[in-house]
Amino acid sequence: MISTISYTRLMEMALREAEFALKQNEVPVGAIVVDSSGSIIGRGYNQVEMLKDATAHAEMIALTAAMSGLQDKYLIDCTLCVTLEPCPMCAGAMINAKLGRLIFGSYDHKMGAAGTCFNLTHSKELNHKLEVIGGIMEEKTTNILKHFFTKKRSSCKGI
Repeated sequence: MISTISYTRLMEMALREAEFALKQNEVPVGAIVVDSSGSIIGRGYNQVEMLKDATAHAEMIALTAAMSGLQDKYLIDCTLCVTLEPCPMCAGAMINAKLGRLIFGSYDHKMGAAGTCFNLTHSKELNHKLEVIGGIMEEKTTNILKHFFTKKRSSCKGI
């Protein structure tokens, strides 16, 4: 099982995925899925603009890769680590996949569905709840997002 000491290591790997998004001028969010031994079985970064697909969030891509690799629709003993708190779509996918644990970096005060705006991950109405650990490397995961949006806003002013 994954220890709390390795949460930082997992977030560093998710941040590497976020860097790929940043290089593509996508919102810099990255995600990885690891199995119970800590091996990466899925990874993803935001590709919404590149694919012209509103569902191409880092979490969705990482979950799909993990399920494909395992040849299973369930990720019961797996952990997803993502740089930003999941939106309702991504949290719903985690519930449907029966994900064991979610680790995230930055809290999302506009769309967060793992406790900030909504709490789908612990909803009594849904059939699955998952362990949630937020705020891992929060300063670093927040800074990459702030830098991206500051740069976007400044480039829009020149138009």
